Amino acid sequence: MLDDNLPHFDGRHYRNPEAWRPDETRTARTTSQRIGNIFRWQMGLRPRWPDALPPQKAFPQVTPAPGECCVTFIGHATVLLQFGRTGRAPLRIITDPVFSERCSPFRSFGPRRVRPPGITLDALPRIDIILVSHCHYDHLDLPSLRALAERDDPLCLSLPGNRRHLEKADLPRIAELDWWESATDDGARITATPALHGSARTPFDSNRALWGGFTIEADGHTVFFAGDTAWGKHFDAIHRRWPDIDLAILPIGAYDPRDLMRRVHMSPEEALMAFDTLRAKQGLPIHFGTFQLTDEAILEPPTRLEFASRPGSRPFAALENGESLTLPPADTKS
Repeated sequence: MLDDNLPHFDGRHYRNPEAWRPDETRTARTTSQRIGNIFRWQMGLRPRWPDALPPQKAFPQVTPAPGECCVTFIGHATVLLQFGRTGRAPLRIITDPVFSERCSPFRSFGPRRVRPPGITLDALPRIDIILVSHCHYDHLDLPSLRALAERDDPLCLSLPGNRRHLEKADLPRIAELDWWESATDDGARITATPALHGSARTPFDSNRALWGGFTIEADGHTVFFAGDTAWGKHFDAIHRRWPDIDLAILPIGAYDPRDLMRRVHMSPEEALMAFDTLRAKQGLPIHFGTFQLTDEAILEPPTRLEFASRPGSRPFAALENGESLTLPPADTKS
């Protein structure tokens, strides 16, 4: 059994423990090889997504009954979790809130949204806790964070090295959690979990901030949010600590070309392997169909996931933007 607490910081940069990688992805390229491969990919012809998709169905906003957890897919990696409570408002947690038109440092350049958020920022209910998995622009969006900070006074949880970015959003309360560290707020226990990924917001700050996911334990429910990650043995470590996950929120997109992306992003088939490793009761795929970050077709990730899933297996199917699922109260779980 691998040690869960593998070194991942050298005093200046964070790194992915190679022991957590599948054997076939452990051969690391040199920096010049990686840069050369990425340059050739960016300069090549890439399939283009449509500029926008047809208007989607409008879904009613949901409010959980006491003991329920309502989960709404807003788009990309933005998910709203609402934990129903007796005699008071639900506890509301949002992951990687991105409501901007582009995930880019520039207003007129960079990946543009082709599908609107399932809930607009104005229609979003009051948020108690924000979870930010890492500092890439499609996960840490300063305009969205700034709007939530001004409106809701939320607690923001992220990982070491991200505070300097989050402070630019004027968030009133920021806490950084290293892998396996926990924080408790308003009855919810939230633990940062490992991921195999990377970080940067400029060409000069590569891997100066840590990346990861979160496990949320609240009102008898356990929800795992993976953030961005490659497939790896860290999912075994997460399952050992939380063997009874109710919902696993897993990324399935931004994987093509595979030789460049396999060390940072899962394919749909690998996401299914992660789901099976976690043995979660239910899965929610994310990180697809909103911003064109890589080469796969816009609807290829959920199609491949559906094709790879076994008939009669535990549910792991995509929701439309704005669509919700509900986890029953803990005392009614089978």
